[in-house]
Amino acid sequence: MKITIKGQVTIPQNLRQRHRLLPHTEVVFESVAGGVLLRPAAEGHAAVGERLDASTGRASVAITTDDILRMTRGED
Repeated sequence: MKITIKGQVTIPQNLRQRHRLLPHTEVVFESVAGGVLLRPAAEGHAAVGERLDASTGRASVAITTDDILRMTRGED
């Protein structure tokens, strides 16, 4: 298999099917020891999980759940 002048290569059908690389699938190229890794880009649940992992932590303001509920319900 050769890379075309435009830098394109055909992924064999059996690999596309096995790894669910459907037409219009976003992919990511990563440099790894000994070569290049091609994998599907994070989508759907995986992307949501990554964003949630990045946003986890603790609030620095001392407020109770009851206080939050009162504020969101418009209670004084």
